[in-house]
Amino acid sequence: MAKIAVLGAKGAIGSRVVTEALARGHQVTAVVRDPATYSAPEGVTAVVAGDVLESAAVAEAATGQDVLVSAVGGGDGPGHAAVMVPAAQSLVQGLRGLGSAAPRLIAVGGAGSLETAPGVKVWDAPGLPDWLLQIMHAHGDAQAFYNTVDDVTWTVLSPAALIQPGERTGSYRTGLEQLVVDAEGNSHISTEDYAVALVDEIEQPAHLGRRFTVGR
Repeated sequence: MAKIAVLGAKGAIGSRVVTEALARGHQVTAVVRDPATYSAPEGVTAVVAGDVLESAAVAEAATGQDVLVSAVGGGDGPGHAAVMVPAAQSLVQGLRGLGSAAPRLIAVGGAGSLETAPGVKVWDAPGLPDWLLQIMHAHGDAQAFYNTVDDVTWTVLSPAALIQPGERTGSYRTGLEQLVVDAEGNSHISTEDYAVALVDEIEQPAHLGRRFTVGR
């Protein structure tokens, strides 16, 4: 059993991570901006207030945990642009302050900076709307920051090009810097199976200090 704190536990991905971790018997602390607006699933150990942009709050949420999961997003395009890099910096700064007692960090990443062919990234596809490009590049900039960090144990999990609520099959395929696609060239995964992959990484770490991706 691991002690896991989930930042963004109320969101589409964070809520699935909480559910998946609880189902496997882990001890879960939900970290949300306003606990009064959060209905905790049965089994959650604690619900605490915390803002990912405040490194002191990150350190407080991470204290005593084995793993800190950041499932925080920024909403629309400009929101992501304003949040993703500062959030990554705050997470790292907060964990650095805990020294050797810092838990592992697993952060939800984006798919935009994954390769679809050598030297070609998802965000290079023609016709993508500006709001989507902003989200993709915000995650890409956050990934570039994580790639410079070698004194905090981190993992970034990028989803498939399409991630949405659906069925929990427990089945997925992994990649590193290349987008995972099916036989028809489509890239997709349910939020439920994404959470399976994330909790699998908690239980059996295989991507310390790097990014990986999942798809069906």
